[in-house]
Amino acid sequence: MRFLYLVLLIGLYSCQHIERHCNTFKTGTFYSEIHINGEVFKSEFQRTDTLQIERYNNTVDSSQVRWINDCEVVFKTINPKNMAAQKDIHLKILTTTDSSYTFEYSYVGDVKKQKGIAYKAR
Repeated sequence: MRFLYLVLLIGLYSCQHIERHCNTFKTGTFYSEIHINGEVFKSEFQRTDTLQIERYNNTVDSSQVRWINDCEVVFKTINPKNMAAQKDIHLKILTTTDSSYTFEYSYVGDVKKQKGIAYKAR
């Protein structure tokens, strides 16, 4: 009988819900780090309710912002310069702290996802 209680207790403990405060990161100034194949890619961006302006490697990209829910957003490049930039990007916030969030993103409909961390700059 004790074994049953132990299994039940472990089962309940492992089902704890991770609390996310995504609304804190819907607007503001941020910088992000993404690790791909052992290389770190950094960018800075400003986000309003409807627009995100990102600076990466001395280039500036602007995207329309459409929130699906409090923790998921789709970005559509305003003036795409190539075929890849024409694809919308889906980003999901996985965890939050008081000053950062961990996210995963991919092209809409693509199963391969990348992860990164964004930090609130101001």
